[in-house]
Amino acid sequence: MRQKDDHVTIVMATRNGAAWLAEQLNSFVTQSHGSWSLFVSDDGSTDGTREILTAFGRKYPLTLVEGPRKGAAANFLSALCHPDLPQGIIALADQDDVWLKGKLARGLRRIAAAEGLMGGAGPVLYAGESMLADGALNTLSQSRSGRTRPGFAPSLVQNLFAGHSIMLTPEALALVREAGVPDSVSWHDWWLYQLIAGCGGGLALDPTPVVIYRQHGENALGGARGTAAGKRRLAMLLNGEWGRMMQGQAVALRAREAMLTADARATLDGFLHAPAFGPGRALAFRRLGIHRSSRSGDAAMAMAAMLGRL
Repeated sequence: MRQKDDHVTIVMATRNGAAWLAEQLNSFVTQSHGSWSLFVSDDGSTDGTREILTAFGRKYPLTLVEGPRKGAAANFLSALCHPDLPQGIIALADQDDVWLKGKLARGLRRIAAAEGLMGGAGPVLYAGESMLADGALNTLSQSRSGRTRPGFAPSLVQNLFAGHSIMLTPEALALVREAGVPDSVSWHDWWLYQLIAGCGGGLALDPTPVVIYRQHGENALGGARGTAAGKRRLAMLLNGEWGRMMQGQAVALRAREAMLTADARATLDGFLHAPAFGPGRALAFRRLGIHRSSRSGDAAMAMAAMLGRL
């Protein structure tokens, strides 16, 4: 079981984040849970990011390693698989957000509660909701994961665990390291959700915001709301881009199916062998328990599935 004084290693992937980094680093320092260290994988920053981190490391425990320069997902996953990463509880952090003061303490409590339901220590994935803000940190709204209960089947078509608030137990980290860094994974947080769910781990989705998620030109889709963001997501769904990412992640899961539970293997097999298009594909998804977090999302998914875009 987790203790309130457990050490947490914060894993952050950076690339040219100098414009926002200082505020995020300060939010680590002001955490109510004081036992932490920072592990950063930098993907070739040229804007002063490394200098900011080096100065921070003179005052606080920090390890800085070179990223693979293959995108954000590979940067995060390679950091989680890095041989120098300490054992223990892991918390992921984006370079451009700001943590609320009680984030780590609350995450540890929720993980302990999840392990209590499991009967002891085990693989648990935690994430909380976010306060959505603009580039100047003016609050806009709150993220909401919707009506879907987290599980492996729904994870095949939608991510509910935002990477900027994720925490992992050592047992969950061991699964991530065993799985490695798949080339076909587009989103590291989605992959963590799929992998831990598929391996039978605990899923702790916290309805309370723990992070201020800063939306700007380079990251606005992830938590964005409103008509424009909705149109972008719908376009990705209907033009097949979302479907290609889904299939890439499903292929990575299939290559690691020996790690999955029997139920997850059966669901994945049904997903990969569903009809390529038409009503039969949408019906197969429904039978497998594959759905999204809103009725409108389910309707869009069914349409895209019938058109062969998903």
